[in-house]
This record gives sequence, structure tokens and C-alpha cells, in this order.
Amino acid sequence: MSGRRSRAAAFRESTDGAEVELPYAGFDTFLKADPTTVEDAGGADAAVLGAPYDGAVSNRPGARYGPDAVREASAWWAYLSGYKGGLTNVRTRAQVDYSDLSLVDCGDVPVFPMDSETTADSIEAHVGTVAAHGTMPVLIGGDHYCTFPAFRGFAEGAGHDSVGLVQIDAHTDTVEESAVYGEHFHGSSTNHIADSASADYKHVSQVGIRGYESPGLFEFADDTELNLFTMSDVRRKGIGSVVEDAIAAAADGTDAVYVTFDIDAVDPSVAPGTGTPEAGGLSSHQALSVMETLGTHDAVGAADLMEVAPDHDPTGNTSRLAANLLVALLERQFAE
Repeated sequence: MSGRRSRAAAFRESTDGAEVELPYAGFDTFLKADPTTVEDAGGADAAVLGAPYDGAVSNRPGARYGPDAVREASAWWAYLSGYKGGLTNVRTRAQVDYSDLSLVDCGDVPVFPMDSETTADSIEAHVGTVAAHGTMPVLIGGDHYCTFPAFRGFAEGAGHDSVGLVQIDAHTDTVEESAVYGEHFHGSSTNHIADSASADYKHVSQVGIRGYESPGLFEFADDTELNLFTMSDVRRKGIGSVVEDAIAAAADGTDAVYVTFDIDAVDPSVAPGTGTPEAGGLSSHQALSVMETLGTHDAVGAADLMEVAPDHDPTGNTSRLAANLLVALLERQFAE
């Protein structure tokens, strides 16, 4: 067939609509982005990576299946944008076109189900390689422990001395050590981040905290200068005001901000597909507002979406919301 146009190519060129890929067709990359390697992610606005690892959970497993489910769900927005030639976001009134977003999907990082240390090294190396290109890393988990090596990889790869953290979550993840789970599990990730060379609690902002935490939580927040915004604060001040305060504190005096969104921040009536659900969480409207607001801030240099366990939600709503949250962040930054 060398030198001759194939019948398939002739069909695509001559048939209207053949260029439109249906949301349930093709390869499952995020927003139908071109697949590539982390070494070739330079020049893109953002690069998606998956971390299919849930060996550090303390409750229900299943987040290892999160990256595939979120990627599959994201196809809907890519399809709509291609089919309609761009979109109007009715929530924000913005005109968006995902073809304006230079996005690649680097696939899943190597994980080692029985070896959390090697898995962490893998996440750090791959996120760091993306960040070294000047490309925004976007990690889909996986359990929330994966955020710690991803944060460390972003800081080192991008060459930042100081990085702030905005954490959207039901739980603070500030455990230093557990007699049951040790020092390295998904309840300790923020403690490790704050203790790292490029971060401290003064530049950590947490939004949506609720449920039950260790004794002395509020004294701990005061002593460490942790910027703690509980669901009570969200109800009293409004989600917009809280998120603006959170990003301002995380960005003040730092080189960049890393955003981590644990899907259990959302109320389990809306997003039941997660390992440690807590009643009284964010609505889908509030969750989308969080990402839309964060997407307007240039300080945001990396992001992740963690703890989606799709097998706990047969409706698929959790995965769809998770995909929408990342779409909202990326379109605000790059496609409006």
C-alpha cells in the first residue's frame, strides 16, 4: 500500500462525521488526548498520569481502578467539544474548546502492589520528569498516599524551593504514625508533605474537613499554622470565599501551588465510589466551584484527583464527577 491512499483513509476523508469519535469508542485517554511518554511530554500544557495503586488505604480498597474509570468518563466532554465544534459552559458562561488545550496522556506509572516504597519512587520519578519539561502534571489515583511522592516529584522536577498545597478532602491526613498502619499510609500524606524540604503547614490549606479527627485537632492547626477550613466554615462563609482564602494562603511566599482533590470531600450521596466516605460533604455544585476557582489562579502548577473507587458506585456517577472536576480545572486554565 506504500504510496497509495488506503480505503480507510479515503472513507474518512469523504464521509462527514467520520472524524467524530464517540465517547465509548477509541482508546481511553483523558479527554481523548494523544498518548505519549513522560519523556515526550514537553510542549504540552498538561500531561495526565495514572497511579493505579491502593496499597496504602485504611478502609475499603478499589482506588487502583480509579485512573481507568476517570479516563473513560472524561471521553464525554471530548466528544461533545469535537461534535459541537466547541462548547458553552452554562455554569460559567465561558466559551471553551478543548482543542485549544494542549493535553497529552502519559498512561499509568509503574506500581508495585506489595511495595509502597518502590511505588512512591516511581510516582515521584514520573511526575518529576513531566514537571521538568515545564508541563503541568495531572495525576489520577489511586489512594491519597500517592499525593506525597507526586508533590515531591513536582517540586524537584520543576525546580521549586517552596510549594504550597491546597487539599480538598474530608480528612486532614496529618497522622505522624499509626500503631496499625505505620508512618506511610493514606492518612499520613499531608504530614509527610508538610515535613518535606519544600513545604510546611503554614502553606497547607485544607477545605471540606469533617467527621472525626484525632484529639486536639484545632490546637494542632493553631500550633502549626495549618489553614483549616471545615465544612462548617464552608457553610458559614460560602465555598467561593473559602477557596479564595485557601489558595491565597498556599500561594503566599511559595513558588507554586499543588492541588489535591480527594473525592471523599464530596458527600457520599453524590459520590459513593470511594474508600472512606463521610456524611455532610460538598455538593457537586460546590465541588465544581472549587476547581473552577482554582483554575483561574496561575500559581497552580500541578494537580491530582484521588481515591475514586469505582466498584463502590455501580451508577458510575463518582467517576463522572471526578472527570468533570479535572475538566473544569483544565478548561479554566487553558481552554477559555
